[in-house]
Order: sequence, then structure tokens, then C-alpha cells
Amino acid sequence: MNFTIEDVLLASSILLFLSILISKSLGRFGIPALVLFLGVGMLAGSEGIGGIYFDDLRTAQSLGTLALTIILFSGGLDTRWESTRPILGRGLVLSTVGVLITAGLVGLFATFILDFTLLEGLLLGSVVSSTDAAAVFSILRSNKIGLKHNLGPTLELESGSNDPMAYFLTVSFTFLLTNQDASIWQLIPMFFLQMSIGAVMGLVMGRAMAWVINKIRLEQDGLYPALTLAMVVFTFAFTNLISGNGFLAVYVAAVILGNKNFIHKRSLTKFYDGIAWLMQILMFLTLGLLVFPSHMLPVVGAGLLISLFLMLVARPVSVFIGLSFFRASLQDKVFVSWVGLRGAVPIVFATYPLLAGVEKSDMIFNIVFFIVLTSIMLQGSTLKIVAGWLHLSEEDNAPKRVQVGEDMGYDAKNMLVELRLKGGSNAVHKSLVELQLPKTSLIVLIDRQGKFVTPIGTTVLEAGDKLLVMTDNEEELGKVSQVLGV
Repeated sequence: MNFTIEDVLLASSILLFLSILISKSLGRFGIPALVLFLGVGMLAGSEGIGGIYFDDLRTAQSLGTLALTIILFSGGLDTRWESTRPILGRGLVLSTVGVLITAGLVGLFATFILDFTLLEGLLLGSVVSSTDAAAVFSILRSNKIGLKHNLGPTLELESGSNDPMAYFLTVSFTFLLTNQDASIWQLIPMFFLQMSIGAVMGLVMGRAMAWVINKIRLEQDGLYPALTLAMVVFTFAFTNLISGNGFLAVYVAAVILGNKNFIHKRSLTKFYDGIAWLMQILMFLTLGLLVFPSHMLPVVGAGLLISLFLMLVARPVSVFIGLSFFRASLQDKVFVSWVGLRGAVPIVFATYPLLAGVEKSDMIFNIVFFIVLTSIMLQGSTLKIVAGWLHLSEEDNAPKRVQVGEDMGYDAKNMLVELRLKGGSNAVHKSLVELQLPKTSLIVLIDRQGKFVTPIGTTVLEAGDKLLVMTDNEEELGKVSQVLGV
């Protein structure tokens, strides 16, 4: 059957709408949006009620690569250096050494229980070695649950930086399986070359993006998203062209850019957040269409064993070894071990051996898909419960911050911070003049039950007030918080 462009657009719009509607309805039960998007795609597929036949691996891989590039860039833009710096070491160890250990253990286990060679087992382990924390934070943030001991930034950094390592391992073992004369020792210099070029390109392009955005001064504001998108795609493509790791370059560039002041910063950050969500939905729907549920039935037993081994053995071993070099409690290690969700990225990576014609790549793809489903269903739906059991959850009261002048490109040091007064605060029922705030700090607006109050010296604060405070630096903010008792 031949489909017109109108048919494709109609089906895409309906699937997109249903995905968002279902995720809103069922997300409140703790079910990750990822599994819902995949489910819609599978239901719409050739073996579902939709009957849409789709088996174009190259299109799925291309879409997945583009989506992952934008998702990594969006995640990097939201990464704040002040929160990442204290946990930089352990985050990078988890995203490199942790991924390597996970891939090795899963590969050995797969070789033991399946009729796989060691290289085929290691290829499977490499494909499922990276984590996807997008579903984790959608659940935690929707329930306003924070994590103690800087676990939130640790997991964000790991999830944002471990895909390049998994990508390198996947491509490398695919290369070894399709080139019998190649040696595994060739991977070592290749690894350092790719990562070095990727990191350097990320540093260069991150600074270049900020300079270009501030200097070009486009007449139409709507062109800035197109400008940055062009630079993001160029960063990925050119880095790969010169034998670097494009995913790493994009993530590093985004982190560098996100921690600089540039024109339309807030609007661009929100734009890429929305585009990242769109890319995730389209990627999950496409991968759901790509899979044939009947093909997974023969690998259910092996898939379940490997999935349980990954969740209960490989991931915990890699985390305990990786965090042994840093201060981390037993509860921290257990929780990080459980937050090892596998998302759509492993499914995208599983298309590489399929397109390369690797023997048993069909079996690897179906096992990977089954592992992803079990991981997000079992781990994704129990994150809040496990965080509570381990006494690691807390109410997320982190103040919302805006750098003054960042949308206009000014390098101002002032911050606008939103603080909320609780009932037990010692500032409640006191006037502003009584509080004696630091001279360099100023309460510029009060949100009182949805009504805005312009503060003056005689304004009396009430419980539940949201205060918009302008301050010079973190030290002054600490003094303000102490005076307000928040």
C-alpha cells in the first residue's frame, strides 16, 4: 500500500496526540512516559491495532541519532556548573569506568547463557551499558521529590555523559565482528583519539556558539533557534567527520554554552527543552513501530535473565566500584544502582549491528528491546518508593534562579531568586523593615496567593508568600535565606 504525505502527517499527528494524552493520564501512577510512548508505537505497528508496517532500520537509526543529539544538547544547557563541580569526578567515573564494567559483565553473562561468542556477548553488553535518566527525573520532579547528598546532579551528569562511551563500545565491537582481521587492541588508541577530539571540539564550539549568538545580532528573534540548531548539527557532524565522538562534543558544547550569558538564553533553553521532548516522543514512537512483538517471544526467557542480571548484579557492581573512590554511603550506592534505567538509546544503538549485517543481530535487537521494557517498568515505577525506603528523598525546595540580563546578553552578576515562606518561618508576620536584609539584597515582588504585592518597608509577610529576591551572589543569598528562615 502506498501512503501519501497527507496519510503520514495524519497518522503522525494522531500518534503524537495520543502519546501525550496517555502519558498525562497514566503518568500520575508512576509509569514512565517512555514506556507509554513505546506502547503506543507498538499498538500502532503491524502487529497492533493500527496495522502500520514499518521496518526501515536506516530511517529509525537516523531519527534516533538526530534525536539523541538534540536531547544531549538540551540536557547540557540545563547543567549548572556550580551544582556539577562538586560531583564531577564521580559522575565521570560512572559514565566511563561504570559503563565499561557494565558492558563487560553483561557480555560475559550473555556468552554464558546464550550461544554467543565473546565478541557477540560484549556487543550486547555495550548496547545496554548506558543509562537514561529522563524518565527518572520526570517522575521525581512531577512528585516534587528531591534527592539528598547531591545524587540528583550525579545522576544527571552520568546520564548525559555515558552515551558517548556506550556508542564507542557499540561501534567498536560491531567493527570487530564485521572485520575478522581487526584486533581488539586497535580500540585503545581509537578510544583516546575519539574522546579527545570530541572534548576539544565541544570546548571550542561551546565558546564559539556563545560568541556567535551575542555578536551576530539577528533582526528576527525567531532565527536564533535555527542558528543554534545549525551549530549543534555542525558540531556533531564535523566532529564525526574528523574521527571524534560527536555525542560527546555536543554535550560538552551545551554545558559550556549553558554556563555563559547569551542573548535569549531563557527562551532558547525552553525551546530546546520542548524540542527534546518532541524528539523523545518521535523516537520512542518510531522504535515502537519498528519492533515486532512476536519476534520477542522466543527471547523472553534469555531477555528476562539478562535484564535481572543487569539490574541486580552488573549495574550495582559497576556503581559500587565506581563510587568506592569517593565519599558515598551505602544508601547512596544502592539508590544509584537502582537508577540504572535503560531507555530508547540502547534500542537505537542496537540498529548499528543490524545495518552492519552482524550475525545474530536480530536476536540482539529483540533482547535489547525486552531489557528496556523490563527496566523502565520495574525500576521506573519504583523510584519514589526506593528513595523513601533508603531515606534519600526530600522536598525539592531548591530556589528558582534567573541571572539578571542574561536574555539580553549582559554579563551581570545579579540574580533573581524565588523563595517561599513556610508557616514556621521567623519572618512571618514581620514587616520588611524589621527583617534587616543585607543592603545589597532587595525583595522586588511578592506573590501572595496569585496576587502580586509591591513590597515597601511596612509590608508584612505572610506564610506561603513567594518572594522574588534580587541579590549579588551566593553568599548574600545565604544571608537572605537565614534572615527569612527558609
